[in-house]
Amino acid sequence: MSDSPQHITPELRQWIVAQAASGQPPQSMLDSMVASGWHEDGALVALQKVLSEHLAREAARAEEDELPPAVPVPEPALAGSPLYLDAGDRRVHVLQAMTDPRLVVFGNLLGDDECDALIAAARPRMARSLTVATEERGEAPSDDRTSRGMFFERGENELVARIEARIARLVNWPAENGEGLQILHYPPGAEYRPHYDYFDPDEPGTPAILERGGQRVATLVIYLSEPEKGGGTTFPNVHLEVAPKRGNAVFFSYERPHPSTFTLHGGAPVIAGEKWIATKWLREHEFI
Repeated sequence: MSDSPQHITPELRQWIVAQAASGQPPQSMLDSMVASGWHEDGALVALQKVLSEHLAREAARAEEDELPPAVPVPEPALAGSPLYLDAGDRRVHVLQAMTDPRLVVFGNLLGDDECDALIAAARPRMARSLTVATEERGEAPSDDRTSRGMFFERGENELVARIEARIARLVNWPAENGEGLQILHYPPGAEYRPHYDYFDPDEPGTPAILERGGQRVATLVIYLSEPEKGGGTTFPNVHLEVAPKRGNAVFFSYERPHPSTFTLHGGAPVIAGEKWIATKWLREHEFI
């Protein structure tokens, strides 16, 4: 402790941590440092710094130990920062990419004709949108979600199968690991308040849901129409809003069912016009 009265050496840091771990009160440590040549003010600052850093590391370690284990997730081929990706039957634009959360905004994922065809096929089958009620092992209406929607079966028709194959190639994830394509309609005032797409591990109904293909690990939201105002996809934790540009999409993945993924997101209220979107959720395993 006597190398320098104002320098926190590795030996001093280890001594402070060991003394704290053994139950020594801060005043006792302070007295020992002053006796070894430290000025009292400097010793107090050093104690506070070392102990606060130690507590922060321990808290981070404890949080990491409590997190659900990370799993592989879909990942577009973005090495080298390409402007375009080959999705098989279509060249898709890479408009924006983030690392944390893992988020990519794609352009030109669907053509206008495909957007129109999905809306036309979905329109007669629309009903009040439901949310997964994991505490009840089913689905239920929610005030948080005021859209109308429907699901296509996976591979239900040629159009759906083509889009699913395109998505699978784009994000490097098997088509059979995807849930059915969901179409949603948001009239003026409709919204989906911020939420997570993974299934909460602490809810009693989650184990039954996971039997159908494991956890959700990624989401793709495709914009089929453009409202005049509002309707963006918001990510409150990172202060991002993705504009609902027709044919574009936002992709994000979550390697564990935990808020540390920063994937809290929502559909902002439509202010004018209407919004149609297609949502694709991807699971760990084959969805059955």
